[in-house]
Amino acid sequence: MKLFAILCSVLLLLISGNLSPTHAEEPVAAGSNNDPHRQLPAQPSLEQLRQAYIANPYTPAIKKNLESAVLMHGFGLLKQKRYEEAAAQFEYAEELFPEDPQPPFLRGNAAYQLKQYDLARTELEKSRNLGGETVDLLFLLGKVFYDTEDITQAVEMWELAAQKDPENKTVQELLVKAKRELTVDAGMGKGQSSRFILSFDSGIKSEAADRVLGALEDAYNQVGRDFSAYPESRVPVILYTGKDYREITGSPGWSGGQYDGKIRLPVGGMTEVTPPVRGVLFHEYTHVVVREVTRGNCPVWLNEGLAEIEGKKEFDHPLTALRQGALKNELLPFSTLTGSFASLQGKSVDLAYQQSYSLVRYMVSAYGWHTMKALLTALGEGLSFDAAAKRAYENVGRSFGEIFAEWRERVAAGQEQ
Repeated sequence: MKLFAILCSVLLLLISGNLSPTHAEEPVAAGSNNDPHRQLPAQPSLEQLRQAYIANPYTPAIKKNLESAVLMHGFGLLKQKRYEEAAAQFEYAEELFPEDPQPPFLRGNAAYQLKQYDLARTELEKSRNLGGETVDLLFLLGKVFYDTEDITQAVEMWELAAQKDPENKTVQELLVKAKRELTVDAGMGKGQSSRFILSFDSGIKSEAADRVLGALEDAYNQVGRDFSAYPESRVPVILYTGKDYREITGSPGWSGGQYDGKIRLPVGGMTEVTPPVRGVLFHEYTHVVVREVTRGNCPVWLNEGLAEIEGKKEFDHPLTALRQGALKNELLPFSTLTGSFASLQGKSVDLAYQQSYSLVRYMVSAYGWHTMKALLTALGEGLSFDAAAKRAYENVGRSFGEIFAEWRERVAAGQEQ
């Protein structure tokens, strides 16, 4: 069970966003001394272990070694965001040891990452019934319920997890947030379309809510055409009052929307879907598609730049902050825009969004959507941004550094405003 405990602890960090897959520690072989010239015995490959098992299917040690190797291989695939392949490895491990709670837990994790929520729930419940009710399993099962709008069940799972580990801050924070949502959700109206599940404040009329759903369906089609991506799972959308939005999301005062697996918007007593509202809806839905394509492996400036491209098709406004920043030589370094914009304040907020939009618009207009999609696909395969950009832009004979320099010259000359 030691291997399983290691995998679970790292998976919890990966799911909660506290550990980048590229920084998770790999298990290492340990020798009896520290001699760097000591030759360690060669480890059998996964295929060799499979062949040994086929030849000796009733030898427990061989079977157990194969299972451990399969689980470790599948876990490595999870870290690389190769979720389909990982799920296949865990399914094979389930066949080897149908009474072991480890394989269904890990397969449930892969299914969750793929948004295959029914399969994820089935596998996690299987692991739980086999005696695998750990904090990590309850945490993940709660995430499955939460993402499918069963907040009551999510709270139940996280309360059980909190009882097992009262010091777990990740679980405690989710539990507090979910309980607040549950209180607000109780007074909300409900609606749905083919691709969206809508919850809306009681101050919003159902006719306006229907128009929001219509606008989101338009976004699904328009953004889908640009990215050649159409997410299959229905997307939860929640329309709050301004006060409830701030309390639930903890967003800064300037935030006009958020996507954290659910699209959340502060619209108060909205009666019409105006162009600015459509712009925000298209912007936030683009985040859904970007997360789907890149599997969450996307620098924020690129994510926000793409969302601004789609949002500005519905409601455009001048790039005043970019123009002033260029004139005063006060543009923000992009190294500070790879993470969340939530800590930005004042004029830095507009400048961050406008710089991101301007650079990404140039990347698309100069080198085409097909190259942008190649970049996003590479990110979805787990590559770093530098490696993904190198692969995507080598086909057009440019490096990202050269493209960035081209954009910077255009901004300085007033051509990207």
